[in-house]
Amino acid sequence: MELTEDSELQPVLVGLFLSLYLVTVLGNLLIILAVSSDAHLHTPMYFFLANLSLADICFISTMVPKLIMNTQSHSRVISYVDCLMQMSLFILSGCMDDMLLTVMAYDWFVAICHLLNYSVIMNPCLCGFLVLMSFLISLFDSQLHNLIVLNFRYFKDVEIANFFCDPSQLLNLACSDTLTNNIVMYFVVTLSGFLPITGILFSYYKIVSSILRIPSSGGRYKAFSTCGSHLAVVCLFYGTGLTVYLGSTVSLSPRTDAVFSVMYTVVSPMLNPFIYSLRNRDIKTALRRMHSNAYNPRARGICF
Repeated sequence: MELTEDSELQPVLVGLFLSLYLVTVLGNLLIILAVSSDAHLHTPMYFFLANLSLADICFISTMVPKLIMNTQSHSRVISYVDCLMQMSLFILSGCMDDMLLTVMAYDWFVAICHLLNYSVIMNPCLCGFLVLMSFLISLFDSQLHNLIVLNFRYFKDVEIANFFCDPSQLLNLACSDTLTNNIVMYFVVTLSGFLPITGILFSYYKIVSSILRIPSSGGRYKAFSTCGSHLAVVCLFYGTGLTVYLGSTVSLSPRTDAVFSVMYTVVSPMLNPFIYSLRNRDIKTALRRMHSNAYNPRARGICF
């Protein structure tokens, strides 16, 4: 489905989404380059942040390029194989966002509540294991959707009321049995929604409890500000996701529902790098150092 049928607005939408896509990819790519090139950022927090940026690039890349091409060519058709691939990558990258935000909340919990043992607890092996488990859970979630949709054999001339292969709509089409559909949806929501949110809430409950025991107001403010960026990203991600869910439960037009989906799939990945870089002195310092090295041959050890 196209976001608009107005031929005059379609070039505007192409330019808008192309700009948003390029800004998102460039912003997240800069964070990945800054973390990988600066030894001062080789810590668990920035390791998880770099993986989150990679997941955000994959998340927005599963839908926006196809949306731009379809809008430009006035096409609303996607093949069966492409639809399954788009759905799988969407769930994989979206679930990775869920898991990594939970892992980052746990990292903040250890950093604030167990500061003296932080380096022992958050060792490289555990960090790698947490990212690997996040990927495997996300992969399992995406393949579970694939197995269900693959049972749907009558996939010809099916209309999806969204601008991408929405997993929830595909499940409704694939599962004629309402009970089976509900069981699958409850399991998926628990795996990729309830458990991560519970982990984040528990971590922040412990963090807030620990911060409130700090005697000085300056110390409390400093502790709160250190995890403010992560909390803002969590609110943005789950806030837009909740908006999409509530929009799908209310009797809204398919085009309005598609607009809510745009907020969830485009706005959150685009704003994440700005939230982290604007409030983070280490990221800004690393970006400035990377910029100076790029334009300073002596800094790179190149002599003419």
